[in-house]
Amino acid sequence: MADPHASASLPLYLQVAAALRDDLTHRRIAPGARLPSERALVHRFKVNRQTVRSALQLLRDERLVVTERRGTFAAAAGPRSGGPALAPAMLHFPCGTGAADADAQTGLDWEPAPSDLAEQLGLLPGEPSLVHRHQVLDRSGATVQQALSRFSRFALAEVPELARFRRADAWPQHRPDLRLLYHWMHRAGLRLTRRESIGVSRPDPAARLTVHRVVCDQHGHTLEVTDIRFAPESSCWTYEFTG
Repeated sequence: MADPHASASLPLYLQVAAALRDDLTHRRIAPGARLPSERALVHRFKVNRQTVRSALQLLRDERLVVTERRGTFAAAAGPRSGGPALAPAMLHFPCGTGAADADAQTGLDWEPAPSDLAEQLGLLPGEPSLVHRHQVLDRSGATVQQALSRFSRFALAEVPELARFRRADAWPQHRPDLRLLYHWMHRAGLRLTRRESIGVSRPDPAARLTVHRVVCDQHGHTLEVTDIRFAPESSCWTYEFTG
């Protein structure tokens, strides 16, 4: 395979997708350029045509490539094209604020995880996954709470309601609603455990409390990693969780 660091335990189509994704993100295949033909990819990776097609479908789902009658091309605007920006919304992430008249903004995106989290999330280096951002604003527009959640490959594979966001046409038109996130996970047969670390961000001039949450299933697979930061003098952190 072109990626010597790819785990041999990964399905072949994921290894092919990882190698092509690396070509795309490092501009070895330029935006708008045509990818090699299926036959050429079969020869390059020494796999069958269905494996190549599955890899290309994954890259299409990630919006890294587009396929037309003339062939498959690198997406001209990069992997983040088409994803919704943060949109005004009611508070619906599984955490809350006690600030009066607080407003919230939420958004979904599709992007690679930091290298120190990729392995924990079951991702290859540079492999994108679903990201949920949430921030709470006070009446003056100042941010009093921020939360960022990253979902693992396993979560996307096991939870249909999350997996649907692989399709570009499934992005919410107005706001991403994850209020039923843990209900979806339970319905998929996952029994959840969570581990949280709470600390203070000292380098921040306005010291903020930080919460690092890791949600796993009954087999120890990481499903979600969330980091929450908030100003203790302006908000309180509450949420409901059923194990």
